[in-house]
Amino acid sequence: MKFSDGYYNHHPMVDFYNSMDPQIYAGGGGGSSGSHAEMPKDMDLGIRDIGMSVPLGISAANVQGVYSKIRMGAGHLELGFPGMGAGQRNAQTPGMYGQDQRQALRELGLINEVKFTTHAAYNVMGMTGADQQGNFALTRARMAQKEVERAIDFAADVAGGGAVVVHTGEFERPLTEVHVTDRETGREHNWSRDETGRLMFKKRITEDADAQFTLVDDRTGQAFTTAQKDRLVAYPVWNRAKEDYQGEDQNGNPLRVRKGEYIDYWGRKIIDPMDPERGRVPEYDPQTKRFKTTYLSYDNFKEHAEEYNEWFRWKNNREPSFYEKRSQTEAYLNATMETNAGHSRGWALQYGQEADTMIEGIRKLREMEKFYRELDKNIPEKDKWKIMMRDAEFANLSKGILAPEEKHPLDIVKERIHDMEKRLEFARQASTSQEQQAKDIVESAAHIVEPTKYIEQQAIRGYAESAIHAMEKSKDPNNPIFIAMENLFPERFGGHPQELKWLIQTARKKMVDLLTEPTYIMSDSPHEGSLIGQNEDGTLYAKKTANPWYRPGLSQEEAEKLAETHIKATVDPGHANLWRKFYQRKPGQTWEQAEKDFEVWLVDQIEDLAKHKMIGNFHLADNLGYHDEHLAPGQGNVPYDEIIKVLKRHGYDKAYTVEPGADASTDISDFHGLMKTWRHFGSSIYDMGGSMSAGMPRQTWADVHYSYFGQNKPPYYIFGGYAPSNDWTLWTAVPLE
Repeated sequence: MKFSDGYYNHHPMVDFYNSMDPQIYAGGGGGSSGSHAEMPKDMDLGIRDIGMSVPLGISAANVQGVYSKIRMGAGHLELGFPGMGAGQRNAQTPGMYGQDQRQALRELGLINEVKFTTHAAYNVMGMTGADQQGNFALTRARMAQKEVERAIDFAADVAGGGAVVVHTGEFERPLTEVHVTDRETGREHNWSRDETGRLMFKKRITEDADAQFTLVDDRTGQAFTTAQKDRLVAYPVWNRAKEDYQGEDQNGNPLRVRKGEYIDYWGRKIIDPMDPERGRVPEYDPQTKRFKTTYLSYDNFKEHAEEYNEWFRWKNNREPSFYEKRSQTEAYLNATMETNAGHSRGWALQYGQEADTMIEGIRKLREMEKFYRELDKNIPEKDKWKIMMRDAEFANLSKGILAPEEKHPLDIVKERIHDMEKRLEFARQASTSQEQQAKDIVESAAHIVEPTKYIEQQAIRGYAESAIHAMEKSKDPNNPIFIAMENLFPERFGGHPQELKWLIQTARKKMVDLLTEPTYIMSDSPHEGSLIGQNEDGTLYAKKTANPWYRPGLSQEEAEKLAETHIKATVDPGHANLWRKFYQRKPGQTWEQAEKDFEVWLVDQIEDLAKHKMIGNFHLADNLGYHDEHLAPGQGNVPYDEIIKVLKRHGYDKAYTVEPGADASTDISDFHGLMKTWRHFGSSIYDMGGSMSAGMPRQTWADVHYSYFGQNKPPYYIFGGYAPSNDWTLWTAVPLE
């Protein structure tokens, strides 16, 4: 017989007289343990729906190990790779499975009607190539992308399609500052606060006051963590008009000067105040003979960022792009860099202020040298004593110690030229190096950006290219391969469900661009372009180059549909539940009320992803809200019943994968985590001849958990050498009667 979902009766978990109810396997749902009651449709999860993850090298050492999970009854397996790069026995990689093993796994899946999904290297933490110090590197990012792509190749060979799970977690950021800027609208989304402005999460009590931010140099990937909320920054008090008056600009043209506008020391309006060399000037205090400075906090720089963006609109007559728009954190760090640049320019002026005098002096000395050289040629040797003179400077220094020495004027001139050339060289070298340093600081400031900008330009491209690879490897239109980006831990970007949503949306847009644009620029940052050009003013720009991913004839709508097909989310409620320990109670709330509020927030976040059709894979792992222990669902406090209802309501029909963890240590085996999950979602136990009317107890889930598999309870059958016949037995060793 063939069941309605395509599973045949020879599947290991639906053999005749199997302990699991074949109707439940085929149709899903079921009642409580030992019951055949129907589950509600919004909670219709049965054995056929719920599989388990198999970390290769840990949970299964080889193909035979994978088959042992199938024999136990798993109808869906997520094959995961703990290793990265060169594989090891306990940390295997896709590269350790050659064509023979891949064919064997593929045949196991077909014969036993088991569905596979794939998990790329666990050590991949997003596509930024971040190291332990927080620095980003394109080489490491490329290695991570290649790990994902070889997992895609494995999925194509073994599973024939389905999800390839990819960890996010691009960089660490404060829990109090979960926000990104929408590239299209320029609007900043802050998900750290609720609709009333209340801060929802904190890692520590003072985090909202002393949070430290990461910025990154988009050229080198170097991370900067000097931006900190409780650190004051010394900053100039800019010279501004104290009132409205009729004045003029720096070129002497009549101009109305308004209160608050930048002016120079003569009251003229500064047209381009953000020019690093000729822009705004600090206010001068004639009493102290000093230029005024003050201390600013992090909060002050929100206004500074807005002022910069307004200036950009005026100067360029357009809105700043996502990459050009200055954020509060960028303005904060830029203030320090402006100070350093100004310091260097000051020294450049100091060292170079007498350079013109020295250049003119050397010119005159060389004319004197020419004169005395000609004179020396024309004076007889016996009369040369007449033009000898003393080196006045040397004579003054040696007065009273040495007798004055007379020198030929030509020698004195040469010594003066040599001395002045050395002074000029010092001034030139010192002033030029300080000027170069000032310009380098200004250039660097333009490339020190929010990590989300670096992600948008670099990491997102890695996701998009991986998705195109998945598209190219897909063979079955009904079972396409797709990358499934997983929310990781709260402390890292991508751990918040809205960050995950942003990553998916941005990666899809990048994939559409790659598929539909014949030429492209690698990024808005010119240093990341494949070809570099230089404007007349010396600034760099990225040239467009041929796009290797371009698909001629592919429409925008078709590309968008492909992007939605091949880029999805893996939602892990266990990871999302870790936000619980950081949740901030509302004033006057009890612990129970706060817990309920958090669970409502968690379910709403997952529903937002579900209703936008982003979820393509789902992990089932529970915990108590503190650490990612991977308990079986129902053993922790993740509100799984409500979450499953949400998924069912929005039509989710993909894989549900239990990720065993603690059960492998505190229980008998990792498979017990899967059985606990079956039990939690109401899968029934098949009655093997026992009935209450006959005086025999009906089987319960405990009988299955700890009798057939754990053998902590006496089994209902005899097996092995004690069986009546060993002529031919089923795989369970139960004789065929």
